[in-house]
Amino acid sequence: MLQVTNVSLQYGSKKLFEDVNLKFTKGNCYGIIGANGAGKSTFLKILSGEIEPNKGEVSLGKNERMSVLMQNQNAYDDQTVLRTVMLGHKHLVDLMDEREALYAKADFTDEDGIRAGELETEFAELGGWEAESDAETLLNELDIPSDCFRQPMGELDAKLKVKVLLAQALFGNPDVLLLDEPTNNLDIKTVRWLENYLLEFENTIIIVSHNRHFLNKVCTYICDVDYGKIQLFLGNYDFWYQTSQLIARQMRDQNKKMEQRAKELQDFIARFAANASKSKQATSRKKELERLTLNDIKPSLRKYPYIDFKFEREIGNDILVVEGLTKEGYFQDLDFIVQKNDKIGFVSDKSTTITMLFDILTGKVQPDAGTVRWGKTIICSYLPQNNNEFFENCDMTLVEWLSQFSNDQYEEYLRGWLGRMLFSGEEALKKAKVLSGGEKVRCMLAKMMLEGGNFLIMDEPTNHLDLESITALNNGMSNFKGCMLFTSHDQELMNTVSNRIIEINGSKTFDKNVSYDEYLDMTNN
Repeated sequence: MLQVTNVSLQYGSKKLFEDVNLKFTKGNCYGIIGANGAGKSTFLKILSGEIEPNKGEVSLGKNERMSVLMQNQNAYDDQTVLRTVMLGHKHLVDLMDEREALYAKADFTDEDGIRAGELETEFAELGGWEAESDAETLLNELDIPSDCFRQPMGELDAKLKVKVLLAQALFGNPDVLLLDEPTNNLDIKTVRWLENYLLEFENTIIIVSHNRHFLNKVCTYICDVDYGKIQLFLGNYDFWYQTSQLIARQMRDQNKKMEQRAKELQDFIARFAANASKSKQATSRKKELERLTLNDIKPSLRKYPYIDFKFEREIGNDILVVEGLTKEGYFQDLDFIVQKNDKIGFVSDKSTTITMLFDILTGKVQPDAGTVRWGKTIICSYLPQNNNEFFENCDMTLVEWLSQFSNDQYEEYLRGWLGRMLFSGEEALKKAKVLSGGEKVRCMLAKMMLEGGNFLIMDEPTNHLDLESITALNNGMSNFKGCMLFTSHDQELMNTVSNRIIEINGSKTFDKNVSYDEYLDMTNN
């Protein structure tokens, strides 16, 4: 068990955590969530001992071991892959090194013999005899070629390094496992393997992740970081989200009822305070009013943009027909027809393939061969993966920037759309050229909503967005009543929005009306 007692951390005047008390117990997986800057990764560092809190303590159960997923890919460049994995249990590796050095001594003494016996006992108890084969098993399951096992980490491709460091964290069955964004840079097959591995893991897991599908799959508790506190919720991310929304609504409704009752009491007191026959009632009403206090509802530091794609022109029977579409190096003889209500998720081994397809469909690039035929009723709105052309060297304010895409040029109207996307007050007067990646995407989504397209094309729309914006976008895409083509590395988005999957590798290799999870099951078996 890992216990956090009265932990507080403050940098200057900024309080990150104040009097946090938590118990992380065996057999549970805890997802740490919170607004950007709330301190999720910092909290993991406090748990691991990398950062000392200003007050309080973190205590691990007696003889228990903690393992942490390393973020520095180059930390073990001088070590072999196999040894890097085993260094996940450093005490065991230290025993192995001492044991090996002892037996290599030319002048082996009686004292050395006694120490060797002690080492052998502890080595066996910690599973030392199986350590190398256990490490190899993990590497094999993560699809790391066996000829890499004896190679230095420095010679490995970055994608393989990520897997080796994951194997290191999992090695030796730690009592507490800390994982900070463990699915970053992992392919979908490895993510699914990790999900299944963690579902079978019997000890304590604590995770920070923006991958909602992953959090939903593996978490038994959600730890919500807000206002320097960490509140524990039973269940996965979706359950936390629905619960938190319900609690906020209930508190707002309760406050409305209390406000209404307060007004009734005030009216009664005003009318009858001077009336002798009603004076007792007026006095009792006044006392009730004094006791009546509104709930102190703090708006969460977590903010969700409002994303809702509406259109006025209804879609006709002819929507989009693609025939014999070819682009050298990307695809050839590609055919598909978009039907009403289609929300098609595109998949490819090369992400640039989907980007090229979307650029051709929207007229940005010409194909080598084939035709793209749009229906006359279709109004297409496109969110490209690379949006630099909209913002580079743009000296306009956000209000001015958004006005380019609006028929209504009234400033308050434009500010309303920007406010939906969390650009309120002075934020709406920021220069477009200084926006962060996530802010640019939110501006592009405001542009799309203004355009009112009945056909949406989105290329990796969750890139640069935080968990709250991704959740809002997911809801907006799910509620959209038109047609949609999109691709995303966000598995939850793919699974909850798409009702048809098209895989393109050279030519079209898969096209069925299935969910993304069904597609994965069909293609991985």
